[in-house]
Amino acid sequence: QVQLVESGGGLVQAGGSLRLSCVASGVIFSINRMGWYRQAPGLQRELVARIISGGSTIYADSVKGRFTISRDNAKNTVYLQMNSLKPEDTAVYYCNAEIISTYRGNFWGQGTQVTVSS
Repeated sequence: QVQLVESGGGLVQAGGSLRLSCVASGVIFSINRMGWYRQAPGLQRELVARIISGGSTIYADSVKGRFTISRDNAKNTVYLQMNSLKPEDTAVYYCNAEIISTYRGNFWGQGTQVTVSS
Protein backbone atom coordinates (compact mmCIF):
# COMPACT_ATOMS: atom_id res chain seq x y z
CA GLN A 1 0.00 0.00 0.00
CA VAL A 2 1.41 3.36 -1.05
CA GLN A 3 0.20 6.65 0.36
CA LEU A 4 0.92 10.26 -0.56
CA VAL A 5 0.27 12.81 2.17
CA GLU A 6 0.36 16.53 1.45
CA SER A 7 0.81 19.37 3.91
CA GLY A 8 1.47 23.09 3.89
CA GLY A 9 -1.67 24.52 2.35
CA GLY A 10 -3.53 27.44 3.83
CA LEU A 11 -4.71 31.01 3.44
CA VAL A 12 -2.27 33.69 2.32
CA GLN A 13 -2.50 37.21 0.97
CA ALA A 14 -1.59 38.01 -2.60
CA GLY A 15 2.15 38.37 -2.95
CA GLY A 16 2.81 35.93 -0.14
CA SER A 17 4.45 32.53 -0.09
CA LEU A 18 3.60 28.97 0.86
CA ARG A 19 5.56 25.73 0.79
CA LEU A 20 3.78 22.48 0.09
CA SER A 21 5.23 19.10 1.02
CA CYS A 22 4.25 15.60 -0.04
CA VAL A 23 5.62 12.45 1.53
CA ALA A 24 5.28 9.04 -0.08
CA SER A 25 5.16 6.04 2.24
CA GLY A 26 4.58 2.31 2.04
CA VAL A 27 6.29 -0.33 -0.05
CA ILE A 28 8.41 1.77 -2.40
CA PHE A 29 11.22 0.45 -4.56
CA SER A 30 11.66 3.59 -6.63
CA ILE A 31 9.89 6.77 -7.62
CA ASN A 32 10.10 7.79 -11.25
CA ARG A 33 8.43 11.17 -11.16
CA MET A 34 6.69 13.37 -8.64
CA GLY A 35 4.58 16.39 -9.30
CA TRP A 36 1.89 18.81 -8.28
CA TYR A 37 -1.46 19.38 -9.92
CA ARG A 38 -4.20 21.80 -8.96
CA GLN A 39 -7.92 22.06 -9.47
CA ALA A 40 -9.94 25.22 -9.02
CA PRO A 41 -13.74 25.11 -8.71
CA GLY A 42 -15.41 24.43 -12.04
CA LEU A 43 -12.11 23.81 -13.81
CA GLN A 44 -10.18 20.72 -14.84
CA ARG A 45 -7.20 19.49 -12.87
CA GLU A 46 -4.02 20.91 -14.38
CA LEU A 47 -0.32 20.20 -14.07
CA VAL A 48 1.56 22.79 -12.02
CA ALA A 49 5.05 21.30 -11.90
CA ARG A 50 6.78 17.93 -12.26
CA ILE A 51 10.21 16.60 -11.40
CA ILE A 52 11.70 13.31 -12.58
CA SER A 53 14.21 11.15 -10.76
CA GLY A 54 17.14 12.75 -12.60
CA GLY A 55 16.08 16.19 -11.43
CA SER A 56 14.65 17.62 -14.65
CA THR A 57 11.63 19.82 -14.11
CA ILE A 58 8.72 21.23 -16.06
CA TYR A 59 6.34 24.01 -15.06
CA ALA A 60 3.05 25.37 -16.23
CA ASP A 61 3.55 28.71 -17.96
CA SER A 62 1.35 30.40 -15.38
CA VAL A 63 3.74 29.57 -12.51
CA LYS A 64 7.15 29.84 -14.18
CA GLY A 65 9.46 32.14 -12.23
CA ARG A 66 7.22 32.02 -9.14
CA PHE A 67 7.04 28.34 -8.15
CA THR A 68 9.91 25.92 -7.59
CA ILE A 69 9.60 22.16 -7.34
CA SER A 70 12.23 20.06 -5.60
CA ARG A 71 12.54 16.59 -4.15
CA ASP A 72 14.43 14.75 -1.46
CA ASN A 73 14.89 11.22 -2.77
CA ALA A 74 16.12 9.91 0.57
CA LYS A 75 12.88 11.05 2.21
CA ASN A 76 10.55 10.21 -0.71
CA THR A 77 9.37 13.80 -0.48
CA VAL A 78 8.53 16.45 -3.03
CA TYR A 79 8.17 20.15 -2.27
CA LEU A 80 6.53 23.06 -4.03
CA GLN A 81 7.77 26.50 -3.03
CA MET A 82 5.19 29.04 -4.13
CA ASN A 83 6.16 32.71 -4.15
CA SER A 84 4.40 35.84 -5.37
CA LEU A 85 1.07 34.08 -5.03
CA LYS A 86 -1.91 35.43 -6.92
CA PRO A 87 -5.65 34.98 -6.30
CA GLU A 88 -5.80 32.86 -9.47
CA ASP A 89 -3.49 30.35 -7.76
CA THR A 90 -6.37 29.46 -5.42
CA ALA A 91 -7.13 25.76 -5.82
CA VAL A 92 -6.83 22.36 -4.25
CA TYR A 93 -3.29 21.17 -4.85
CA TYR A 94 -2.69 17.45 -5.37
CA CYS A 95 0.54 15.53 -5.16
CA ASN A 96 1.11 12.89 -7.84
CA ALA A 97 3.80 10.27 -8.22
CA GLU A 98 4.66 7.32 -10.42
CA ILE A 99 5.95 4.72 -7.99
CA ILE A 100 7.38 1.26 -8.39
CA SER A 101 5.88 -0.68 -5.50
CA THR A 102 4.69 -4.26 -5.81
CA TYR A 103 3.46 -2.88 -9.13
CA ARG A 104 4.04 0.28 -11.16
CA GLY A 105 1.33 2.72 -10.20
CA ASN A 106 0.23 6.32 -10.54
CA PHE A 107 -0.68 7.60 -7.09
CA TRP A 108 -2.48 10.71 -5.82
CA GLY A 109 -2.61 12.48 -2.50
CA GLN A 110 -5.83 13.66 -0.93
CA GLY A 111 -5.22 17.30 -1.77
CA THR A 112 -4.49 20.44 0.21
CA GLN A 113 -6.35 23.73 -0.13
CA VAL A 114 -4.46 26.87 -1.09
CA THR A 115 -6.41 30.11 -0.90
CA VAL A 116 -4.90 33.43 -1.97
CA SER A 117 -6.81 36.52 -0.95
CA SER A 118 -6.61 39.78 -2.87
